Amino acid sequence: MGSAIAGHLLRGGYRVIGYDVLEDRRDAHRRAGGATASSAREVAGESSVVISSLPSSDALLRTAAELRRAPRRPRVVVETSTLPVAVKEKARRTLAAAGTILLDCPLSGTGAQARTKDIVVYASGDRAAWRGVVLIARTFSRAQYYVGPFGSASKLKFVANLLVAVHNVAAAEALVLARQAGLDPAMVLEAVSDGAGSSRVLQLRGPMMVAGDYSAATMKLEVWKKDMGIIADFARGVGAPTPLFTASAAIYEAALDMGYHQEDTAAVCAVLQAMAKRPGRRRGGSRAAARAGVR
Repeated sequence: MGSAIAGHLLRGGYRVIGYDVLEDRRDAHRRAGGATASSAREVAGESSVVISSLPSSDALLRTAAELRRAPRRPRVVVETSTLPVAVKEKARRTLAAAGTILLDCPLSGTGAQARTKDIVVYASGDRAAWRGVVLIARTFSRAQYYVGPFGSASKLKFVANLLVAVHNVAAAEALVLARQAGLDPAMVLEAVSDGAGSSRVLQLRGPMMVAGDYSAATMKLEVWKKDMGIIADFARGVGAPTPLFTASAAIYEAALDMGYHQEDTAAVCAVLQAMAKRPGRRRGGSRAAARAGVR
């Protein structure tokens, strides 16, 4: 996601200085025309606006601490990760003590969609600060929504991701049903995608499910597991029932048990194929599904 954002900003005429803990990512950014830094602190010294795209709560808190210690601190940090609101609030307070505004701006879409500028920004926090960076956001996203006080955007992202979780399993269930009924899954995907039963998730992941190949991951299952946990904790915290989401969680766990950690979340289709006694392209599906409590 971060490299896709940086690429759009470079093509939009911005000077982009980037940092990643992985050297090959920094090398790729240089090859794309960007400048690189040796730390987040160094990025802060060169930038009035910082965009963070991070994999974990610890990564955000460490980054916030580094930015706070920078000799020249950024004016605004646009935080695009999907993380618990409490963690983002802690990072916000850390930066506020140094005069930097943190905006809560998670993104709706995958890394693959980000490369084609097919993502949406949900923004929350200081409205004036958001007005100052919205042109930057327009450079790498197709739509932007300011949704209210700090944390509101993350809450909206959790709602959106709940729908993605359910739609993904529903798409797999429908395509396995089609296969079991003797229909051509490719034909079904094309026809259903043009009707009322379509969804963006079906269009994105249906081709992987039809092919039974989940290697070109738009969202890796092991990363999605983190997002599923965040949604579950959020729903419990506000007292919202989530029976469909809870049912879908067992299918994702079964896919992890089958070994699809590094592959796309579309691999839930392999679980349902195993349950239909038509195993997916690799190991032990029915036993893994049983261990996850899927019947």
